[in-house]
Amino acid sequence: MKSLYPLLLCLALTGQASWAEDLMDNADLAPGNDLGDPVIIRLLPAGAGQAAVIEQQGSGNRATLDQNGQALLGRIVQAGGAQEAYILQEGSDLMASISQQGNGNNASIRQSGRSNSAAIEQIGNDNNASIVQSGTGLNSSVTQTGNGQYVQITQYR
Repeated sequence: MKSLYPLLLCLALTGQASWAEDLMDNADLAPGNDLGDPVIIRLLPAGAGQAAVIEQQGSGNRATLDQNGQALLGRIVQAGGAQEAYILQEGSDLMASISQQGNGNNASIRQSGRSNSAAIEQIGNDNNASIVQSGTGLNSSVTQTGNGQYVQITQYR
């Protein structure tokens, strides 16, 4: 094992050097497209019955998706810039979806319980939407088109 350590260290350092060179080479970036390629993250844990998808295109977007429970579906899609989206789900049979297109939009969904669904869609700039649900069988949907709008929904059962 002692003879393998220097070899492994050398391979690790060589690999890091080639990564650094690749990071410095920007020839693969397409000129004239400030949105770039979309960032797609898919998390599908086996056996937990959960699905989480985050898709982002643009710059300065932030998204957080936290789920705890069974049969949960969460999806965040953002196109544009400087947008924030947050989903927190705890319980069973829950669905939450946020879709934002534009700049400076903020959206959050927090829900707990059973058999709930919530959706936010925003097209425009500087819009804010929030849904909070706790209980069973609750459904909420927000659609905002335009600029500078604000809505908040709170439901308990």
